[in-house]
Amino acid sequence: MCYHYTIAQCPFGDAKVELYFSTAKKIPKKIYTFVHNPFREKRPAKVKQHINQPIMGIKFRLIVMNFLQYAIWGSWLISLGAYLGGGLQFTGLQIGSFFATMGIASLFMPALMGIIADRWIPAQKLLGICQLISAGFLVAAASQTAYGPLYTCMLMSVMFYMPTIALSNSVAYNALDLAKLDAVKHFPPIRVWGTVGFIAAMWFVDLVQIGGVQIKLTYWQLYVSAILSLILAIYSFTLPGCPVSHARKSQSWIDTLGLRAFALFKEKRMAIFFIFSMLLGVSLQITNGFANPFITSFSAIPEYANTFGVQHANALISLSQVSETLCILLIPFALKHFGIKRVMLIAMLAWVLRFGLFGLGNPGSGVWMFVLSMIVYGVAFDFFNISGSLFVNKETDLAIRSSAQGLFVIMTNGIGATVGTLSAQMVVNHFVDFGSDAPQVAGWSSAWFVFAGYALVVAVLFALIFRYKHTPEEI
Repeated sequence: MCYHYTIAQCPFGDAKVELYFSTAKKIPKKIYTFVHNPFREKRPAKVKQHINQPIMGIKFRLIVMNFLQYAIWGSWLISLGAYLGGGLQFTGLQIGSFFATMGIASLFMPALMGIIADRWIPAQKLLGICQLISAGFLVAAASQTAYGPLYTCMLMSVMFYMPTIALSNSVAYNALDLAKLDAVKHFPPIRVWGTVGFIAAMWFVDLVQIGGVQIKLTYWQLYVSAILSLILAIYSFTLPGCPVSHARKSQSWIDTLGLRAFALFKEKRMAIFFIFSMLLGVSLQITNGFANPFITSFSAIPEYANTFGVQHANALISLSQVSETLCILLIPFALKHFGIKRVMLIAMLAWVLRFGLFGLGNPGSGVWMFVLSMIVYGVAFDFFNISGSLFVNKETDLAIRSSAQGLFVIMTNGIGATVGTLSAQMVVNHFVDFGSDAPQVAGWSSAWFVFAGYALVVAVLFALIFRYKHTPEEI
């Protein structure tokens, strides 16, 4: 421990070292004694190497974990619809049911696996087990062409993949704690590589061909995802161990079943936070499901039919992920200077802009509004998802941390996303006539304005109801 603090904060010079330790109240006295050891001058280089390697090593290992975690998802999430609709000729309703599996899985699996991680199986090992099972179902899904068997395999794969999002967060937070690194400062630059992995996998299946056909149009995308999942499964067992609670003092049935995280709803502030997380989670999947068909619908208008946005809607939408990558790096600054309430409020207002700009823009002279909407997405997603996860980590006890992360995923990607997907479908169907050959721009704009209005109402209510005293010194 003394090595870590020495190299992280001061050089090996007497004056500077004395000045540093005279102001660092939290440094143990034994570290002060070590730094002033007269023999230290004979081996500063060796000490520095010994200190830096564990810290840089664990950060690199967490980067690898996050890269693989989201590359698995990026291998099929964006392109699966093209394979199902083009290759297998599934209907729109059938295709939609595959994307609904993520919401269904998030309703209970993250919490269940979080409980198991808190009480019985260390999070890093459970992460590996879930990834291994998920990979097996992906392999099984790749060989299916009928709707029933393929849907069942994908549902089971997603059931074991969705909990790994919260589990990987818990593993990262624990590893940073062990290294005495501030999660708020060090986690976002690590997490950003998850988005890089997502983009890399998305472009890989888009650019690489097998038999003259893009991977994204075939079942091979599922094999790519399965291979990455298998690699992460093996890799997870080498990550730093996470604690489990073996306490037997309490006889409460809540403790016995590992449901203590749900007791957070007894705390007014946490209950309000989780409820608004659910309400904001409604917005998460709307543009994922409808941005592409909205932009391509402009092909019915000769003026826009040959524009870049219409011809390459996926490339245009991918700017959202690029923005997400960059905005993650802003989180430490934002949390320290604004606090969780203002950061969440900024995310909510960003969703208003995200939807509103879609309603106002077009692929021609108004394409700048589409581009700005993609840029705003990074703030809307990261300032909510990543900052919310960090807030849960900070506000919950170590014994229920994995369960609390699972609960956060349930409220956002489970209940919120499921309700949002179903509600958005009804709104779009009300305003847009998919059976008509006539342009539906006005109908789409009305739908986007409804979504923007919803996000604005949530933002105003959150500003009025949620109470949180921000203390920058604690960040």
